[in-house]
Amino acid sequence: QVQLVESGGGLVQAGGSLRLSCAASGSISSINDMGWYRQSPGKQRELVATITSVGSTNTADSVKGRFTISRDNAKNTVYLQMNSLKPEDTAVYYCNADLWAIVIAGGYRYLEVWGQGTLVTVSS
Repeated sequence: QVQLVESGGGLVQAGGSLRLSCAASGSISSINDMGWYRQSPGKQRELVATITSVGSTNTADSVKGRFTISRDNAKNTVYLQMNSLKPEDTAVYYCNADLWAIVIAGGYRYLEVWGQGTLVTVSS
């Protein structure tokens, strides 16, 4: 079984910083893209940033210049460094990964996996 576990959310004042982490565990052969998404109350889930296995990134315009995504392939972990936080960044942040999982009998299965979410609250 494969799972993503996020950490690092919390309450911060506007202008502050937080660093989110997301570690993938389980029977994993390889991980392709990893990313962060967020969802605010009453809004649809939106992309924050993604990163490929070789480090190419894509960042939403709303956070560009403030948020940085990175990953440690040896640890199957993706990070989101969030600086200059604004109240409108308040949301539940979800980690996402596209990966090849090892299944019983030696086969492989391509999965899209989501974390449980971590709450980020930015006070004004």
